[in-house]
Amino acid sequence: MEIIIHDSYKLSEIQEDFRKHFPFLKIEFFSFGPGTEKLFTKEHLIKDTPQTLRDIRHIHFSGPISINGHQKVKTLEDHFRDQYGIEIQVFRKSGETWLQTSVTDDWTLSEQNKKGEEHNHAGFEKPSTEFDEYHEQP
Repeated sequence: MEIIIHDSYKLSEIQEDFRKHFPFLKIEFFSFGPGTEKLFTKEHLIKDTPQTLRDIRHIHFSGPISINGHQKVKTLEDHFRDQYGIEIQVFRKSGETWLQTSVTDDWTLSEQNKKGEEHNHAGFEKPSTEFDEYHEQP
């Protein structure tokens, strides 16, 4: 999968494209003010996903970002930050909650998605996109 990053791209569009390929994972966007410690917590979460990348990033370079199942979570997060000035975190569905994958950032996207699928057997509904059930992984 390839996403072309440009200023008019909406956050929600990136999230939707990502979820089509990895249904048990999601990308969330974060914003940090100058001098703010980069802690990926609810207070730094961007909840207004209809806004565009222009509104949240400090590097306004346009170009492609390739995303595939063999890519490690950390690699994807670093690429968004370093190339495009976009702070993201990948979350994995686990039952009724979303887990921030920070402890398992060395896993590939396919491994993360498979683990999410295993924790979401037939008794659970399809993963929601709500952030209300957010939990950081210990």
